[in-house]
Amino acid sequence: MKAAIPYLVAAAAIAAMIWAMSFGSPPPADFTFCNGEEIKTVAPARVTGAPEGRIIRSLFEGLTRWNAETLKPEPGMAESWDISEDKRTYTFHIRRGAVWSDGTPVTAHDFVWSWRRFLHPEIGAEYANEMWYIVGSKKFTSGKVEVGDPVEVELKEKAEGGPEHAAGIIASGKLVAIEDHEDGTIYTVEIDGRARRFQENAAVEGTEAYNWLIYDFRQVGIHALDERTLEVTLKHPVPYFLNLVGFYPMSPVNRACVERHGYPAWTKPENIVCNGAFQLEFRRIRDRIRLRKNPLYWDARNVKLETVDALAIKSDTTMLNLYMTGEADWITTVPNTVISKLAKRPQGDFAPAPYLATYHYIINVTRPPLDDARVRRALTLALDREQIVRDVTQAGQIPGRSMTPLEIRKYIDYDPPQCGKRNVKEAKRLLAEAGYPEGRGLGKVEILYNTSEGHQTIAEVIQAQWKDALGINVGLRNQEWTAYLDSRQKKQYQVCRAGWIGDYVDPNTFLNLFVSDGPQNHTGWSNQEYDELVKKARGEPDDKKRLDYFRRAERILMDELPVIPIYFYVSTSMVRPYVKGWYPNIQDVHPLRAIWIDRQQKARVFKEEGLR
Repeated sequence: MKAAIPYLVAAAAIAAMIWAMSFGSPPPADFTFCNGEEIKTVAPARVTGAPEGRIIRSLFEGLTRWNAETLKPEPGMAESWDISEDKRTYTFHIRRGAVWSDGTPVTAHDFVWSWRRFLHPEIGAEYANEMWYIVGSKKFTSGKVEVGDPVEVELKEKAEGGPEHAAGIIASGKLVAIEDHEDGTIYTVEIDGRARRFQENAAVEGTEAYNWLIYDFRQVGIHALDERTLEVTLKHPVPYFLNLVGFYPMSPVNRACVERHGYPAWTKPENIVCNGAFQLEFRRIRDRIRLRKNPLYWDARNVKLETVDALAIKSDTTMLNLYMTGEADWITTVPNTVISKLAKRPQGDFAPAPYLATYHYIINVTRPPLDDARVRRALTLALDREQIVRDVTQAGQIPGRSMTPLEIRKYIDYDPPQCGKRNVKEAKRLLAEAGYPEGRGLGKVEILYNTSEGHQTIAEVIQAQWKDALGINVGLRNQEWTAYLDSRQKKQYQVCRAGWIGDYVDPNTFLNLFVSDGPQNHTGWSNQEYDELVKKARGEPDDKKRLDYFRRAERILMDELPVIPIYFYVSTSMVRPYVKGWYPNIQDVHPLRAIWIDRQQKARVFKEEGLR
């Protein structure tokens, strides 16, 4: 290793070389970055993680796209839009000449079909609630119907593949009766003037089997007026709606592709049809994803990179070694142990920046003893957040005592309510009051985290803090990304590491996570007053009143503590100076379509550093 970087241990450098050599070497890409965990999928409706988001934003594009520097919404698949005077109806005009990578046109019908699929209860999209602003969408997603509702029926024999196949929808009608039966509920639907009886498995004579019987999607406020005109009707004004339709889960997918191949086959490189700036050339598990410029993208002339490699690497140390040896142009994080030295690099390529994100632990409140708010408060009050950011993260992170990052105060008039400061005496009192003096009788508390050096170190520090302050026996369990997500969703944990990046600059993106029926609420916590306040805030047109509702809701959250805030992130990327079009921002989103390489500067940098 070079003397200029003595803090890189030789063993780690060798490990990085072994990793790089363990796969066949494809020709170098124009731009290479380390993407962290192996991604779950490239299907927009089925993911929530940052690694997946970086890839999906490149393969697909929504009605709007986010400006690379400001993140403000700008025309994407929609070249323009009109907003009604009451700010509830958006009319999007699909871009002339916008096509899929197979050459077929992108139409308003693609968005109707894709959003129906995204909202369908069978998909179970965790971001579905972000579209519940749209008239009728929440009822459609819920799968629950009442007598008098307009409904649609999908027959079992015609619905193979579920919402992947529109052929499952056979008829629409009015639900006129619901009959409880020992063999399963029977629904009577009036279709074309005739009453038909449906039962899931048709166990009762005279009934028809069905796959789904749900609210009629035609009643949802998403309509294609013609091939190029999409009308969306909201329940109330949403100030960030144009940002939301540019968020990657709301991207359209190609109906013919999805119906032909089904999931997950439609996402494979040989099958996938995209509408974004890049196409999926190949994917090698535990190695890389190779993206290639999509020549049919509407703005292809301004996309400078021909090929991009996203490396699946979860080791911060391996990332840094690949960066230092010139194998990676951008890494999304660095080892905490070397942050102070990286900050002194003369190249200035490491500069932590504010980030609208919260590092926190969620608590499964369905399991004793953590179903007792006093125990949760004790755990929170026993935390020494200052030690964590001073001795572990070391990049200027801010100790966090609210779910919404304090950074938001720079953009809107919202001051997040906070939970209590460290107070071991009060923590012990609460634990004793709950029946666990000095931690006796509490049993073992286990922290689950996804495999990462940084997450492990933080968990070990918190393990020691809770043991020293409260006498609690704390165990640690790590899982690979996909297994970890599954454990979270199934509530197979006690305390679980989590992080949330704001999808837009508003407290709703953080507080909506914990509403009772929210698909991303993995805590089991439910509070009716909290739900009502968030609901009122989401429907309140007066911004001052809206933010006050959110303040009152977050106060409840910080009192009940199904979530323990730990710190507010800063972005810890390293990016080479020859990488242009990469801008720091509070959401740490860097569209690959805007990035380009100054090859002359790259040659100079490599020569100066003795790289190949």
